[in-house]
Amino acid sequence: MRGRVWIGTSGWRYPPWRGVFYPKGLPQRRELEYLSRRLGSAEINGSFYSLQKPEYYRRWRDETPRDFVFAVKGGRFVTHMKRLRDVATPLANFFASGVLALGDKLGPVLWQLPPSLPYDQDLLADFFELLPRDTAAAAVLAGKHDERLAGRALTEAETDLPIRHALEVRHPSFVDPTLADFLRAHGIGLVTASAAAEWPYLEDVTADFAYVRLHGETELYASGYSDEELDRWAERVRGWTAAGFDVYAYFDNDMKVRAPADAIALAERLGVG
Repeated sequence: MRGRVWIGTSGWRYPPWRGVFYPKGLPQRRELEYLSRRLGSAEINGSFYSLQKPEYYRRWRDETPRDFVFAVKGGRFVTHMKRLRDVATPLANFFASGVLALGDKLGPVLWQLPPSLPYDQDLLADFFELLPRDTAAAAVLAGKHDERLAGRALTEAETDLPIRHALEVRHPSFVDPTLADFLRAHGIGLVTASAAAEWPYLEDVTADFAYVRLHGETELYASGYSDEELDRWAERVRGWTAAGFDVYAYFDNDMKVRAPADAIALAERLGVG
């Protein structure tokens, strides 16, 4: 069976997009609604910087079409500040902050590691052991939140659905022949990052889905993708889906308002919204 494809952007609230991608005069509160009628997915980036609120996730769910999917970026407090150590409570806080309000629109959870964090199998294995693999387990974990979430936590899941986790690595030590099998053993997807050669480029599919982040082909966060480059990415995606893998691909080259145009162009090549 062929896999499914979701194409989107990393976030949607960028002032330079206004009047270029977003029509002039479009209220800021309607930007996600506008984007979601042109693309089938988006990464939630605000969750990386701070704990969000259940009402935010509910609003995002309600503003988007029924088949829209959100990837949720895991908190930098877990990945960059705690560096994956002693993170049981921070993970509980993250999942209690409202993630479960997305319901069946919850796609993968993205864990982006800092460039200074090297490959450490023991550290990663301990972290992976803590990750909930379905929304029922996430609700149990969310119930262990601390006082920071008192009075504003969501600790129930409407339905029990699987949760996919993806890992984006940036330290050169991850270019290691053991990495792919290690991630497969733990059921964690490896992110393929197009990042102007700034970080490792790895194409192994290590779960039942592929996850792509396109940060810019030649200039990080800024350069767009040519027609030829988009054609090549479309071929890679077709190869993965033909092998039965679902694919999530997000453009993060937002500085020059290239992300939405490139995402739409790739989606059109693949015949998806």
